[in-house]
Amino acid sequence: MVLRKIGDGVFFLPSIDWDRRLFDSLIPLPDGTTYNAYLIEGSEKTALLDTADLKMRDSFLSSLKEIKRIDYLIAHHGEQDHSGLIPDVLERYPETKLVVSSKGKEILLVHLPIDEERVKVVEDGETLDLGGKTLQFIYTPWVHWPETMVTYLQEENILFSCDFFGLHLATSETFVRGTYPLEAAKRYFAEIMMPFSPIIQKNLEKIKSLKISLIAPSHGPIWGDPDLIMERYRQWTGEKGENKVLIPFVSMHDSTRIMVDYLSDALIERGVQVERFELPHTDLGRIAMGLVEAPTLILGTPTVLAGAHPYAAFAAFLVNALRPRLRFVSLVGSYGWGGKTVEQISGLLGNLKVEILEPVLARGFPRESDFKALDRLADSVLESHRKEGII
Repeated sequence: MVLRKIGDGVFFLPSIDWDRRLFDSLIPLPDGTTYNAYLIEGSEKTALLDTADLKMRDSFLSSLKEIKRIDYLIAHHGEQDHSGLIPDVLERYPETKLVVSSKGKEILLVHLPIDEERVKVVEDGETLDLGGKTLQFIYTPWVHWPETMVTYLQEENILFSCDFFGLHLATSETFVRGTYPLEAAKRYFAEIMMPFSPIIQKNLEKIKSLKISLIAPSHGPIWGDPDLIMERYRQWTGEKGENKVLIPFVSMHDSTRIMVDYLSDALIERGVQVERFELPHTDLGRIAMGLVEAPTLILGTPTVLAGAHPYAAFAAFLVNALRPRLRFVSLVGSYGWGGKTVEQISGLLGNLKVEILEPVLARGFPRESDFKALDRLADSVLESHRKEGII
């Protein structure tokens, strides 16, 4: 890990976690990740922006060995992948003040062993002069914790955005190259930011007037074209979806699969895009990405012990937690003698303000009446999309 110069007196310190494949014991990381810190040297003071995950302790502290003094440590976000090494930095540099938002002070004192006397609270819009380098702090709450803020370096027009505009991608590149980082950024948005879309829209407006030449996030490479990712965030948090249906499903004895096959064809014949995910074998991040633009979700499940299959129930729980901009939800599947699958799934989707389209549940193997019901469901999806102005 070495300091990489990205501006006059501005350095990039990425800790590359090449092999990490799971975040929070939940979120898939197919491409690893980085934990980014930044160093800014003014003529009078030096500031370190964030640290890294605790597992990167040795390499991170080694990268600072030539840095004799750090006057300020800026903590944008209390989550330990950014704040985990704050106690180590404060121990090495006894003169350092920890700079946080008002809510950040509360959260960091709870999560880490920090002396409250070392903490300096900055308010929304406040500035800090390092000597020819002016840091402006902007509160961006719920992107994605309540205490988060970003820092704008006025002289260099660099926005240090923490998790805002981040992407989980282990790479040796300093700047975004090619198109794949956009897919990684979409996955990151879907898995982490999507529940806070309305608040993100407000935060986008908050930074709209800034002249930004670089966006330097806390995960992944730096955005040399800030408009590229900012425009994507405007699209992803917008209200208008695509003419698309997501169908996550699980099938035990093929009855549900046959229904999903038939419904997929029926939707495609009507000009509706379909994304299918077989739940036992699907990366949950792919489902989250599909939810970014899809207005309709149709969950496929057999009945197990009078309710939905556990994979389907978990998928419903996940969708409910992510709070996507869905407008319509339905259910297809099969049962043997009865059950409360519809009631169970409906109860798991309480966060969503959606219209429930008529479910189609076949008793045993689907028959002609069930296929006709699936045709009616496909018609209902098409009409609903037209009603919403999606088509």
